[in-house]
Amino acid sequence: MIPVNEPWLQDEDREALLECFNSGWISSAGPYLEQFESAWAAYCGVKHGIAVSNGTTALQVAVEAVGVGASDEVIMPSFTIISCASAVVRAGGLPVLVDCDPVTFCMNADEVAAKVTPRTKAIMVVHMYGHPVDMDPIVAVARRHDLKIIEDAAEVHGAEYLTRRGTTHAAWRRCGGMGDIATFSFFANKLITTGEGGMVVTHDDELAKRSRSLRNLCFQPSRRFLHYEHGYQFRMTSMQAAIGLRQVDRMDTIIARKRWAAAGYTKALGGVKGLQLPAQLDYGHSVYWVYGIVLDDAVPFDAAEFARRLAAVGVETRPFFLGMHEQPVFHEMGLLRDECHPVTERIARRGLYLPSGLALTQEQIDSVSAAVISVMEAA
Repeated sequence: MIPVNEPWLQDEDREALLECFNSGWISSAGPYLEQFESAWAAYCGVKHGIAVSNGTTALQVAVEAVGVGASDEVIMPSFTIISCASAVVRAGGLPVLVDCDPVTFCMNADEVAAKVTPRTKAIMVVHMYGHPVDMDPIVAVARRHDLKIIEDAAEVHGAEYLTRRGTTHAAWRRCGGMGDIATFSFFANKLITTGEGGMVVTHDDELAKRSRSLRNLCFQPSRRFLHYEHGYQFRMTSMQAAIGLRQVDRMDTIIARKRWAAAGYTKALGGVKGLQLPAQLDYGHSVYWVYGIVLDDAVPFDAAEFARRLAAVGVETRPFFLGMHEQPVFHEMGLLRDECHPVTERIARRGLYLPSGLALTQEQIDSVSAAVISVMEAA
């Protein structure tokens, strides 16, 4: 079976881990953690990095750091992982959903303005599958209504967005550096991995201070075991940070490898009828975190059956996200019922992604592509 993801760790990552182990800095403090936070923040073009235990806890910290509380609304895509909506609900807030773009699968920026109400506190943008959200229209809405922007950049390490395009001030900016606060995941299938792990990044000194407090049980600087509010134990270990640190220096190589694999799939599958392949719009430099494909409506089976047929010939896949408005856990809470987001609903049923790990080889790309072509021709 060709795995859907396989990490691509190097000898220098193992050596860094061993150095950390031998140093005694194995818990959630010390130079390795500080270096990783600083290196990743600098790479994203922001001032502060706050390492946490995973991408989901990063979202929880970010949501609470910007002050989301009881009955506050946060505009976000329906097409995303449940961590995004759960973070808002756990903070006492209410997710307000928009549909996604049928080409990029990112949230539809044109729907955001109409969702703003007096209770709106923030907009959570989720860069999807390696492609940036169209940020400029969303930033304009946020500024007009004095809203915070939370960037979920878990899937776009190193991706870039062309802001202020069409003007003399046009510039490429890295995802994670365009909102008030942003989150990353370093799970095993991400471009940088620490096994589990995540990070909150921000320009804002107060948001950074608040995030550091929340991830560490809200200890008081002057009296460690004195608490005025509840926090979390969301810390990352130095050993995880040591594994991630060397990868920051390899980002150009990592991104190049992702784009090489995507180009290989596109070359092989570009002529296959019935498939929508990943797109890259002119405002984005995608990093192709995963290679997602969508079946045309004329294809006589859905993505679940497609996955079964590919698995039968040795290719592992993953389904696309199921929209937040179709999640029973929220319906049972009386949330997000009777909503319709047709693009999200369609691609959830017609989309999956192929093996996309950094360790993918040309032979595997060829084998996966041949399997896809065979299944489609048999349709």
